[in-house]
Amino acid sequence: MEPRNVPVSEIVVDVNDDSLRNFKIGTDDGWFVQWRDFSDEDAGKLHLECEISDTTPEFLTRSRMGWFVNPDPLHNISRRLIKPTVVLLIVSLFVHAIEPGLVEYGIIGTIVAGSVTIGPLEYPRLLFYTFPLFLLPLLFRTIANFRDIARQSSIARTPYQDPKFSIHIDRDTSEVTIGEIDIGISLSRARIQVGVPIPERSTLLASLGRNEGGQPSPGLSTKLPDKRVSPGDEIGAGVGESTPMQSTSKKSVILEPLRIMSHGSWTYDIDVGSPFKLTLPEGQWPGSVYSSLIAIHWEIMIEFVGTDGKKIMWVSPVIMPHSKTDTVIEVAPVISGRAELSNF
Repeated sequence: MEPRNVPVSEIVVDVNDDSLRNFKIGTDDGWFVQWRDFSDEDAGKLHLECEISDTTPEFLTRSRMGWFVNPDPLHNISRRLIKPTVVLLIVSLFVHAIEPGLVEYGIIGTIVAGSVTIGPLEYPRLLFYTFPLFLLPLLFRTIANFRDIARQSSIARTPYQDPKFSIHIDRDTSEVTIGEIDIGISLSRARIQVGVPIPERSTLLASLGRNEGGQPSPGLSTKLPDKRVSPGDEIGAGVGESTPMQSTSKKSVILEPLRIMSHGSWTYDIDVGSPFKLTLPEGQWPGSVYSSLIAIHWEIMIEFVGTDGKKIMWVSPVIMPHSKTDTVIEVAPVISGRAELSNF
């Protein structure tokens, strides 16, 4: 999708917080998010009554707080195999089409040439070598999904005790002290990350003059009914799976990526009871703010290692104070909407 061809969603809101400064992430010819003062040219835009808050809303604490794990590595391997296996299958069909000439000139032998008769039909012999390879991505994906479900069930069945920690964060530094952790896990590393959550679907449609039940706006699919699958899929912004297979009866333990997101470097020298500092993401990001169209969300991620050697992460929102000046980030750090590709 070319961002310059996508309509810009704009609304006018009343802000009663003098500490909230203007900010812009990205540029007008790419993906961008902007918060600016009202001007005369904005008079015809949709005026929306919505709450502007610096307190993390419930839908984010529900979906982005708690224990999370990385998707199984086989998901990534499966995706990388799709292109070469499809090319291999197409090449094998092309070779079969020109097979008589290749046999005549001695380029291929009878081991791969000809057909195999099964019942009333004949199948190219070459496909018996290439088609199993073509199915490898599907096999790996299935195995990875079963592993993910098993891991989620295990965590839900015997959950770890939530870590107790305190954090002091300001515009320049962040200091964390972890007071207590579960005896079955050990500290590994930690970092701070910030991103832009998905806007509320109703606000997005209203700002573009569209109605629910009609044609969705670019970037949105039809809203799924009834049961929640994941934050992106529920509102129709995921356009397919945002996370790999997950248990539908329990909270997902695979963290869905924010589409615009940045993070500080990992800090490895961490111990229980000892204060440590975390590096903030590059650039002067805005402070925490939540509205129905634009939200800036900060969170801390602490990674642990269990007795079985598997990694598990605790994620918790943090509130970053607002900057005293307007902030600009020239390039929006857009990442993949799929959890296994977003470099968690």
